[in-house]
Amino acid sequence: MAMTTTSSRLTTTQYSFLSSTPCSPTTMAALPRRRRAGARYPRIQAIEFDQNTVVAITVGVVSVAAGIGIPIFYENQIDNSAKRDNNQPCFPCSGSGAQVCRFCTGAGTVTVVIGNGESEVSKCVNCDGIGSLTCTTCQGSGIQPRYLDRREFKDDDD
Repeated sequence: MAMTTTSSRLTTTQYSFLSSTPCSPTTMAALPRRRRAGARYPRIQAIEFDQNTVVAITVGVVSVAAGIGIPIFYENQIDNSAKRDNNQPCFPCSGSGAQVCRFCTGAGTVTVVIGNGESEVSKCVNCDGIGSLTCTTCQGSGIQPRYLDRREFKDDDD
């Protein structure tokens, strides 16, 4: 069976890739192999890494790990602390829930020296004359809040 082309006449026995029957290894070995002199074939070359590239890749990997790991760590700590009871007294107010006013030092009044030896006593405007303020650390509960309870994590994606 012969195939005809416009440029030359090729037979299927000479070039087995033109036939529909599979090639045998012996016919493949009989095919002429032509190579150009000095022809270069593409080669796979290894990528060269310098020190800056290695540092940049390392920093990127560590940043991604930290960006994922730190929030997971905080969430686990919040969950674990919620399981434990908190009965530690507040440090700034010693568990009383109130702190002494720093403006009047607990007296409820403030003495202002006007001049010529004159002084005027007036009610403290900071504590409204009570002499103490609600503890800002425990918000008056007298129990020291846990560290993670004092932090607010806001989701800004809304």
